[in-house]
Amino acid sequence: MIRAALLSFWHVHARDYARQASEHPDVELAAAWDEDPERGRAESDKFGLAFCPDLHAVLARDDIDTVIVTTPTSMHRDVLVAAARAGKHIFTEKVLAPTVSECDEILAAVADADVVLTVSLPRLYDGYTRAIRQLIDDRRLGELTLVRVRLSHGGALGQAWLPARFFDPAETAGGALIDLGCHPMYLTRLFLGGLPATVSASYGHLTGRAVEDNAVAVLTYPNGALGVVEAGFVNRCSPFTIEVHGTDGSLLYGTPEPRLLFRDQASDAWAELPTAPPSPSPFAQFVRHIQEDTRATENVGISVDLTRLMVAANRSAATRGAIEP
Repeated sequence: MIRAALLSFWHVHARDYARQASEHPDVELAAAWDEDPERGRAESDKFGLAFCPDLHAVLARDDIDTVIVTTPTSMHRDVLVAAARAGKHIFTEKVLAPTVSECDEILAAVADADVVLTVSLPRLYDGYTRAIRQLIDDRRLGELTLVRVRLSHGGALGQAWLPARFFDPAETAGGALIDLGCHPMYLTRLFLGGLPATVSASYGHLTGRAVEDNAVAVLTYPNGALGVVEAGFVNRCSPFTIEVHGTDGSLLYGTPEPRLLFRDQASDAWAELPTAPPSPSPFAQFVRHIQEDTRATENVGISVDLTRLMVAANRSAATRGAIEP
């Protein structure tokens, strides 16, 4: 049995991870800590967890094997490094860290301690992603020319359901792009085969908050291919959408229904293709890595690239220029 501690209820997905840990047959969620003790006690009571107000006391416990980190993004470096040095395996919400140098510190501590690190990038493992990757690998689309991925919701509108802390740049290191836009960003990078040559981003502030609530980033590749990443907190009805276009064919997902459509130069109409079965969730994969003493190499590599892309997007939006990631 793997015993876990949840570190902070700051993130809106903290409860989801608490449930995943509680429901996993090989995991016991045993304790919690929060940088806000009042919130931590209240949330811990809901899950029947022992709340500990001292982070280092939790990390010093011999009966805790792993931590689930859902702190403010600005705290990731300090918390993850401390956890690794304490010999704890780490499952963390994205992004891994707000800067590349902080990512490097985290990875160095993880390597020195020889612990498992996994970042929650769930859409990497969904069935549509697996099916799209296979179509690309099989060259069904020819040479890729454009990838567009959009994810948006209305969390900043009206009586905003996103908590106020999600609009605090000191805690989040950004707004819609670094939060929700992580998913379109890592999918675009995945489909186009790696980091782009440049990133150009534009941010909108429709609700007047300190961080962007509407964002677009354009990724350029040396072969002429383009990636378009879109994210927002100001759209109540916008579907999750993927477009992949190539010299020989195109595919669409979520326009607006969750169906995978494909058409190539040999066909007269769009055809619906089956999606693949999803891979295990990031948390389930994390547990398996601990049990089998393996490492989430691809996951961590994509996570570091994700931070590079977010840093470049923030710089581009601030300078109105194209930035090399």
